[in-house]
Amino acid sequence: MSTDNQQLHGILAEFKNPKELTDVAKKMVKSGYNKFDTYSPFPIHGMDKAMNLKKSKLGWIVFCCGLIGFSGAIAMMYYMSVIDYPMNISGKPFFNAPAWVPITFELTVLLSAFGAVFGMFFLNGLPKFHNPLFNVERFKKATDDGFFACIEAEDDRFDAEKVKKLFEEAGATHIEEVYD
Repeated sequence: MSTDNQQLHGILAEFKNPKELTDVAKKMVKSGYNKFDTYSPFPIHGMDKAMNLKKSKLGWIVFCCGLIGFSGAIAMMYYMSVIDYPMNISGKPFFNAPAWVPITFELTVLLSAFGAVFGMFFLNGLPKFHNPLFNVERFKKATDDGFFACIEAEDDRFDAEKVKKLFEEAGATHIEEVYD
């Protein structure tokens, strides 16, 4: 199936149901693989634990962006109302915090949303314009009723025969080599 100019991307295996996919994820972690992923048409409860994934840093990114939005809004309004152009309106104080609540809220939410979107893009390594798995005809089932696991050839412990054996022992219904 491969030609001389193509490199092995990894081994893709299809499984019957979410339980088998979760079980093989645990076996891949136990076997020492770290460059692998699982694919299913819906989120599978417990898969992140089975794959031994770390907690996401996205929450911290969103919090920091929200904090920047909050402090930026306060600093901007303080500078404009107290330092740059102070106006005495009916004897109200220059530092009028209750009047600043809507702008502070809006900038906090705006920068938090930007942090969530761009942080997600960064953490997921997006945009990815090509993934070799998209060339595999069976992989189209991953959006409908297919459950797949792939161990990448970049993994330090990768050995095609051992990976195939691991997938066979885990009950894979189909195993295929994927090339770039």
